[in-house]
Amino acid sequence: MIRSFMFGTATLALVSALGMTVAQADDRPATLIISQSGLGDQSYNDLAFEGFKRGLEASGLEGRPIEAQDVVAQAVDILRRASDADFGLVVDLEYAHGDAMLEVAPDYPETNYVILNQVQKGDNIASVLFQEQEGSYLAGTLAALVTTDASIEGINEQPVIGVIGGTKSAGIDKFIAGYVQGAKNANPDVNVLVAYSNNFADPAVGLQMTKAMYEQGADIVFHVAGGTGMGVIQAAKEAGRYAIGVDTDQDSIAPGAVLTSMIKRTDVAVEAIVKNYAADKFPKGQTVTFGLAEDGVGLSEMEHTKDRIPQEILDKVEAAKQGILSGEIKVWNVVDQGYPDFLK
Repeated sequence: MIRSFMFGTATLALVSALGMTVAQADDRPATLIISQSGLGDQSYNDLAFEGFKRGLEASGLEGRPIEAQDVVAQAVDILRRASDADFGLVVDLEYAHGDAMLEVAPDYPETNYVILNQVQKGDNIASVLFQEQEGSYLAGTLAALVTTDASIEGINEQPVIGVIGGTKSAGIDKFIAGYVQGAKNANPDVNVLVAYSNNFADPAVGLQMTKAMYEQGADIVFHVAGGTGMGVIQAAKEAGRYAIGVDTDQDSIAPGAVLTSMIKRTDVAVEAIVKNYAADKFPKGQTVTFGLAEDGVGLSEMEHTKDRIPQEILDKVEAAKQGILSGEIKVWNVVDQGYPDFLK
């Protein structure tokens, strides 16, 4: 059973995502702490929650999500209250909870903690990383190739594309750096407009920022901004131009206005973690990585737009994907390598 409640104001071989996993020694329930954009974001949180539910169903575990009105400011309190509630597994989607987890986890050695999108060291902490830069590289490749092909509906001849991040941080800039690198490698003359909304839950801000980029000649804008990104997609729909979705397949939110989505399979990761916990195979103290090779990131099927794109462009995007998988193309990772000159 799943209930939601509110608080006050190196790649690891995981248990297969197929089949049943029977809960073993530690059958204490699991919880999923929802990040600041909340459930209903049609993005990061919603996709992770789907994987959480699948993991519970497959393992027979009990579990529930936790949403807080101020998830960032209440970090320590949220983690302590979840731990005091005797959850055996605490999966945390909020990036800002990294330091709080380091503070809380040692006090609850029998609780297993998971933090996404960063590495935190602890005997009872597992870190989950995604190679977002790899999928974003493909999104940038596609955008740069499409943006000058005026035969495609909604495209002008100007080599200008955009990207809007929720905050300026290494976690967000990991996407943006990959996007810019892919775009520049596909077309060195492309101009990539970069801006930050400074929040993840204000579609009106996303709408206005996207319109401003369109006025500067962009015809494709990628968003890495949670719920704020709904405004980016709305702007694309209103202007007859394109957005690129993120985290989940957002193509159907505005069919034909979303060129593609850079899918970050938080559902695959969360489902696998829950199943491993249930099977007494929780990766304590380890870092689990999901990239193109693990089907952890990638572009959507482009159900509503693929027939508009020349096959030559689609082939070049596929070639870029194969180049990443083979190791021929090295995509910059801001978290590990710092900021590249092309993003500074």
